Amino acid sequence: MPNWINRLLGGRDNAPAERKAFAGHTLFSLSQLGAANWSQRGFASLAGEGFGRNPVVYRCVRLIAETANRVPMVVAENGRRLDSHPLATLLARPNGRQSGGELLEAVYAYLQTAGNAYLQAGVVDGTVRGLFCLRPDRMKVVAGSDGWPMAYDYTAGGRTLRLRQDLSPVPSVLHMALFHPLDDHYGMAPLEAAQTSLDIHNASAQWNKALLDNAARPSGALVYSAGQNLTEDQFTRLKQELEASFSGAANAGRPMVLEGGLDWKALALTPRDMDFIEARHAAARDIALAFGVPPMLLGLPGDNTYANLAEAHRALWRQTLIPLVIRVAEELSNWLAPAFEGATLVPDFDGVEALAEDRAALWSRVGGAAFLSDAEKRAMLGI
Repeated sequence: MPNWINRLLGGRDNAPAERKAFAGHTLFSLSQLGAANWSQRGFASLAGEGFGRNPVVYRCVRLIAETANRVPMVVAENGRRLDSHPLATLLARPNGRQSGGELLEAVYAYLQTAGNAYLQAGVVDGTVRGLFCLRPDRMKVVAGSDGWPMAYDYTAGGRTLRLRQDLSPVPSVLHMALFHPLDDHYGMAPLEAAQTSLDIHNASAQWNKALLDNAARPSGALVYSAGQNLTEDQFTRLKQELEASFSGAANAGRPMVLEGGLDWKALALTPRDMDFIEARHAAARDIALAFGVPPMLLGLPGDNTYANLAEAHRALWRQTLIPLVIRVAEELSNWLAPAFEGATLVPDFDGVEALAEDRAALWSRVGGAAFLSDAEKRAMLGI
């Protein structure tokens, strides 16, 4: 009996044909699902597959970084906000290549994609003269005998520079890391938590592109059941005609004329059977959930959690942006305070339009508290 699977795949069966009482032949294709292919862990792989190729991840990271960067950092000493201060000057122009906004935007973006953000202090004559944002994938923690970081190794251009933490007036490196339950030194990024949904979303896009390249038809097989074998010339001609006339997006919708004995059998699920669109939307919503971005702000269908866009914007600020900005401000303050006589950085949320209603409600409650003095009211409002 000829090996039909071998013949359909382009092979040949030179064994002599056997005659059976039953002239017809039927092709059965038995296949077993293999293991799923997941993208590799690590910043380089996830950043390439996520930020570099996935529009949902790209928009989430840009939305968080750019929006959080709109909150100005105000310098304060002993509870009083200062209009001018050396720390404010440093943050306005931290180095020769970046403005303060660009530096903080990179910090916010690295925290979302790598779970870690590193700043290096440029110290000249005992004074902090510059701040530099370093790539997380080039940094390595050097732990001391007590397990705490005593230095950081930064590798670039084939050279490794050790940045010590026992220098004055401030340690060389500020390491900001999101919480990771299984790692003592490095943080866990939202992008890492969204890896499964990211791979599903990317795989669906690749499958859709491959389907379009193959005339928007699922894969299948031509079954010959006329009771005799195809000759070698017939087999070669059939393969050449299929490749030349019925494959590729240019031949989409072209009718196929089958000769006697040939029948087309689909061997793949249709997009409707796979519930393709809904699975893709569900993966996109899971990605947005990992980043803390309301799906409504990304234009994803199937999410009616918030009554309107204004409420979704307030949820983004309350649940994601405000905690992130406050944390970065506190980290910077604790790191730079010894070099600037105890000055601290305070995020100013008064100018955020999405929080205007919250600020108005706070002013109304404080202003109506008759048991508070004017000084106490001003202190509660940060004035």
